[in-house]
Amino acid sequence: MSEDIEYLSLFRMPTPMKITGRSSSITNAFINSIIPIIEPSGAQVKQALQILGMTADNFQCSYCGATATEWDHLRPLVLNKKPTGYVSEIHNLVPACGKCNQSKGNKPWSDWMVSDAKLSPKSRGIKDIDIRLKRLADYEAWEQPTIVDFEAVVGKEKWEQHWANWELVQNTMKQAQVLATEINKSIAASYSLKN
Repeated sequence: MSEDIEYLSLFRMPTPMKITGRSSSITNAFINSIIPIIEPSGAQVKQALQILGMTADNFQCSYCGATATEWDHLRPLVLNKKPTGYVSEIHNLVPACGKCNQSKGNKPWSDWMVSDAKLSPKSRGIKDIDIRLKRLADYEAWEQPTIVDFEAVVGKEKWEQHWANWELVQNTMKQAQVLATEINKSIAASYSLKN
């Protein structure tokens, strides 16, 4: 019997999926799909890396120093389920590793770096945080990022229609979750009757 308990301690059921668990992904998609992307020049990328203390041969995560795998938005595009007005451009992007990008999310970078958040540079024991904080502050001061009032650009009617579509998708997801829960319970009851 104790052997069974030992084996059970190794087992973990997958977390049940919820349709409504994707709500924030849908919100991010509705916002990210309208965010313009402004391609940088090679000179801009070089200057950005120089400010961050990097070269093409020393391309690393701005936050922790690991190998950079992506570019992270220093200032978030989404906050409180609304667009911040920032766009995807070199003045708002820094090299990052996946761990830092995921852990930071839309938190202010300077607070997150020294926080106890899972996988933050402080939590991972990164030794040169102060140097990295200074470089990122210099980078943030390098040039003002573009900020767009999306509603003013596209007009109130189009803007409201976009968010009406978002609300329709969110409500449909809630209704779908109710039905999915009913189906799940029926299937589970049917399965337990057979065993």
